[in-house]
Amino acid sequence: MNSYSKNSSNRKNINKSKKYFLDIKSTSTSSGHCKKQCPDVLYTEIGKTPSKRNGADMTKKQISSSINKKILAYEKFPNWKKYAFISAITLFFLTLYILFFGIQAFLQQLVNGIQLGSIYALIALGYTMIYGIIRLINFAHGDLFMFGAYISCFLGNYLMAHNFRYPFIIVLIFSMAVTALFGMAIEKIAYKPLRFKPRLAALITALGVSLFLENFFALSPQNVPFPLNKIVFGPKYIPFPALIAEKTYNIGGIFISNIKILDVVITIILMIALQYIVKKTMIGKAMRAVAFNKDACLMMGINIDKIISITFGIGISLAAASGTLFALTYGQLQSPYLGIWPGLKAFIAAVLGGIGNIPGAMLGSYLMGISETFATSINSNFGYGIAFVILIVVLIFKPAGLLGKFTKEKV
Repeated sequence: MNSYSKNSSNRKNINKSKKYFLDIKSTSTSSGHCKKQCPDVLYTEIGKTPSKRNGADMTKKQISSSINKKILAYEKFPNWKKYAFISAITLFFLTLYILFFGIQAFLQQLVNGIQLGSIYALIALGYTMIYGIIRLINFAHGDLFMFGAYISCFLGNYLMAHNFRYPFIIVLIFSMAVTALFGMAIEKIAYKPLRFKPRLAALITALGVSLFLENFFALSPQNVPFPLNKIVFGPKYIPFPALIAEKTYNIGGIFISNIKILDVVITIILMIALQYIVKKTMIGKAMRAVAFNKDACLMMGINIDKIISITFGIGISLAAASGTLFALTYGQLQSPYLGIWPGLKAFIAAVLGGIGNIPGAMLGSYLMGISETFATSINSNFGYGIAFVILIVVLIFKPAGLLGKFTKEKV
């Protein structure tokens, strides 16, 4: 009897369910849902209680979307709490450093970090400009930094041998110009044909260009035929010419050289020039327009290929300037692989500040340079890993970077 009653109850529920599936007139509710496609609405009709949010019924899709939003870290706290937490961690470690090593060591490493951050900033600006306009991570950027350093070295030796006046200014301008032209040629040959292809193709191409440049320039001139032996550098240490006589100043026990001051000054000048170009010139307006909407730019008659090439040239010239300052500061070129670590750390700095955001790239670079010098002063191995630690901590709370903003994209 119990079995018969149970089966009868099941049949009634099944018939009731069929009624809602087959009744065409009742397939739409006042909320606009389709009962054939939204089981939650059907379950509501046959007596099951759905999840609620603010007193309104929610479909499975809405529930899933709500859960995904709650998982995202940037929605957990308001912005001021995120910044407060990151600042508290930073102050905690800086306080520990001062307690263990003293205020004088702290100030000395702060000066060194600002100088290193200046070098990273010029590379990171190139990364963020190129990404901002064509959404491409140019992994060959660090190798163009290396190319600029070598061009500066060879030209600097020639100028010093012939007693030219103001060799540093000549070397800096020439290196920026030649490296920019080389980078624009790479863009035309390797990246332009993939402009409207899937992004993964361009990304893999950028990795391929990077590996090619590193290994090609590392070839020994004795092992390659003419004329290639004139344009390869070889895997050897090369001393960089002393384009500027180094002087060191002792200010309250803190040692600052004129070359470190020069690094910061040149970086600030180039940053101001870049901001002026982007914000105040027609080329800058065209760059921002292409970054915003390429299709609209085509309809307005803007030559997007020309604008993208100019953007590449400007970004890569900044990397070349950074390579010149790097070589001048540290006095030697290790090998054509020397651009790997500075390029990687500058890329992390750009992501840290918000990739595609120029002020964010500057901020991230100085944070990266300062943190690296503090970590290296404790243990040289910490200097390599601290960049990744900082990146992970910041992106947990600010996934778009410190100054970056989320944008919706169709996929």
